Formats: sequence, structure tokens, C-alpha cells
Amino acid sequence: MGQKIYETDSYVKEFDARVEALDSEGWYILDRTAFYPGGGGQPNDRGMIRVGSGDLEVVEVKKNSEGEVVHRVSGGVLELGAEIHCLLDWQLRYSYMRYHSAVHVVSGAALKLFGAKITGGQIYPDHARVDLNIEGFDRPKATALEEESNRVVESSYDIKVRFVPREEAIKNPNLVRVDPSHYPDTQIFRVIEIEGYDSQFDGGTHVAKTSEVGRITFSKLENKGKNNKRIELVLPSN
Repeated sequence: MGQKIYETDSYVKEFDARVEALDSEGWYILDRTAFYPGGGGQPNDRGMIRVGSGDLEVVEVKKNSEGEVVHRVSGGVLELGAEIHCLLDWQLRYSYMRYHSAVHVVSGAALKLFGAKITGGQIYPDHARVDLNIEGFDRPKATALEEESNRVVESSYDIKVRFVPREEAIKNPNLVRVDPSHYPDTQIFRVIEIEGYDSQFDGGTHVAKTSEVGRITFSKLENKGKNNKRIELVLPSN
């Protein structure tokens, strides 16, 4: 299985790789990739592959049934064994990183203030939403959550990646934010830690410090059920 660069370093903007295989549906497998395949509410990356004198567009990235990251390109074909240079659409990726980290900040603050857990979420290039099971969620609680979230941002906590055994992850109530049955069938879990503040199981890409997120503004609040509250949030432009 190819090396997943994004799992340990979210800041790799370009990289060299070799084309390992082409599956029956026209998806390419590389020996290493920094393209995030999507998951956990974060969309897949896009970008370019440079081979010879031409550029091919990476239009979609996903994981196949074997857990391999596969890439679909447009504008030409890749030869098996070809040495290629890949470039991420960095502006798009960095937006996803900031918004994904913002969701972790808000959900971590919600856990500390209200004991709330995540019921859903989605990340977009220019906004994000997070669903939380907060009982009696009203404007004062929303204000308190927004203020605490921005205190965390301004404190510039380090955001780090660590890996823990599945058994440890499932037993730790601070890591389990959703139904464990939704977790992948793997023995090692990837954890994103806002150092000294919050830790969550997560597969996505994140910024290195909370200060990179920028000020969080709750742009919309919705009631999605008795205790299911949806918060839409926006950040300053990159």
C-alpha cells in the first residue's frame, strides 16, 4: 500500500512519486501521495500531476475497497512506472485544513463547556458546519461557545498528530466523539491533539497551531432535533 504523506505532514504542497498501478475503473495508484482522499467531512484534494512537459489535472481522489488511495486524472494518461511530480491545489487544501481545525476547536470547547459530542459535520472551502448534542442550546450558550473557541484560537495551541492502538482509543472517552461502530476496521488509530486542550480520533489534515485558524464566527445556528444543534462557522480569508 502506498505511503500516505498527508497522515504525518499536512504541509507537503508538492512531491515526487511513481505510478504503481491502474485499476479497472481508470484510477491510478501511486507509490506515495500527499493528496487527501476525503473522509470525516473533509473533501478530497485536487491538483496537478506534471510528467514530461505536460500537466494532468487531478480531479478526484478516494480510497478503494482495499484502503489504497486512488487518483483520477484528466487531460491525458499516465504510464505505469512513470516518475511524476505532483502539486496540490494549496489554497484549497489550506482552507480545508483551517476549517477542519476550527471544527475540532469548536467541538473541543463544546465538550469542555457542555459535555457535548459531535453528531455530524462537513467542511467546505469557505465555511464549515458542526452538529453537536447540546441540551438547551440558546444564544447565551452559543456566545459562550464562540468566545471559548476564539480563546483557544488566540492561545495558539500546538496541533499534533499521534497514533494509538485501537483498544486504547475506544476506551478513552475523550477520544470517542461518535458511535465507535462508525470507526474504520484498523488496529491503529490516528489522533489529532490540540496540545493541552483536546484530542480526537481523526483522519484529516490540520494546521500546526490554533492561531492559524483565525477568528471563528458563528454565521448560522439551526435546531436539528431536541438536542441536535447545527452551527455554521466562517473564518477570515486565507
